[in-house]
Amino acid sequence: MKSVKIHFLGAAGTVTGSKFFLETPEVNILVDCGMFQGLKELRQLNWKPLAVDAANIDVVLLTHGHLDHSGYLPKLVKEGFRGNIIGTAPTLDITKIILLDSAKIHEEEAEIANKEGYSKHRPALPFYTIKEAERAINLFRSADKDQWHTLSEHIKCKFRYNGHIIGATFIELEIFGKMFVFSGDIGRLQDNLLDPPERPRWADYLFIETTYGDQLHPDEEVEELIVTLVKKAIVNRGNLIIPSFAVERLQSLMYTIWLLYKKNKIPNIPVFIDSPMGSNVLDVFERFPDWHTLSMKEYHAMCNHFNIISSYADTWKTIDDPRPKIVIAGSGMLTGGRVLTYLKQLIDEPSTTVLLVGYQAEGTRGRKLLEGARELKIYGKYYPVAAKVEHLESLSAHADQQELLNWMKDIRNIPEMLYLIHGESAALDTFQEKIKQVYGWHTHIPRLEEVQEILL
Repeated sequence: MKSVKIHFLGAAGTVTGSKFFLETPEVNILVDCGMFQGLKELRQLNWKPLAVDAANIDVVLLTHGHLDHSGYLPKLVKEGFRGNIIGTAPTLDITKIILLDSAKIHEEEAEIANKEGYSKHRPALPFYTIKEAERAINLFRSADKDQWHTLSEHIKCKFRYNGHIIGATFIELEIFGKMFVFSGDIGRLQDNLLDPPERPRWADYLFIETTYGDQLHPDEEVEELIVTLVKKAIVNRGNLIIPSFAVERLQSLMYTIWLLYKKNKIPNIPVFIDSPMGSNVLDVFERFPDWHTLSMKEYHAMCNHFNIISSYADTWKTIDDPRPKIVIAGSGMLTGGRVLTYLKQLIDEPSTTVLLVGYQAEGTRGRKLLEGARELKIYGKYYPVAAKVEHLESLSAHADQQELLNWMKDIRNIPEMLYLIHGESAALDTFQEKIKQVYGWHTHIPRLEEVQEILL
């Protein structure tokens, strides 16, 4: 009797660290290879050896390029992986940008920690280096969407459009006639820049994200809030700082602000884009026009409206600029990036507003601000919070509960099992009950490093 063993190496009982290892009779497959983020106990898992031998993995399939789905790749290669890393062409471009940026941040943070002596480790080491990221990038192989790609005699895979960010897909894996579907991160039905996600038609085993499995995105007046905050920044001669994920969210915010200016709803306030990674992602939008809804004419007009910062010296010039302004800077959950430089200088000023957009994972600085933190720890030092904190949840690139249920509605068969992944405990439990109510399907919430054997 043939079987598949599924190892839940990440995104099991938590949102981050997506890694699903499939041992099959013909080929060993890793679906996604993400880093853990957020809580310290999760981040420490990144430093542990993988629960399986990296050298025994034959191929990695990427749903999309976000760090929690791709950020462990350099470590995997360091541990002995030598196979191909396969994803759509825009996903691999995004992943390359993210890995190189992440490696640069790891190296810089280790250097700062060693210089200022706030790390317990002597010396503090980067999680991986730029050279190690480049070794992983050399294993990239692109795959067209909507086509079957043969992995072995009885195993093939297909990448299907999934919204969320440019290049993102869900993956259909046919293994000895059984269909294994990995949702990746499912996008929104209505998105400024992307088409609605496609939907699976058949799934014997479905691995579905539950990031917002317990919530409906609020019906927020996004434009009205941004207009209000911009006017407030002008009146108070302050700064509106928007921490943003560099991929899709930043471009979506740019598009929203540009439209508000075009409609004469906001004045020509200076807007600075301070995210080297985000600027590189804009180039991906230009290279892959079929993957988004912006025309090239709109794209160029939008980009010309913003001040795109390239050097760290210009970051400091922007901070010292006395004019009221909008700054959009990485990263979205305040886990690193240029936005921390702005916060160190400006978060203690009552005239500053920090607008958080989208999901803020447990243990991140973004979640702490949302929960009313009076001070923020940045690179070993504490900074008092006097800034006003606002939150826009409806700009999330993740489907909410109803959109997740909608994504499954075209499945014609009754799946043998739904594995609920990529969610915090409340979201997992609530979505499990909702699936039972709506579909009556069998569900399971796997534990981290749990192994499930499926007989074929």
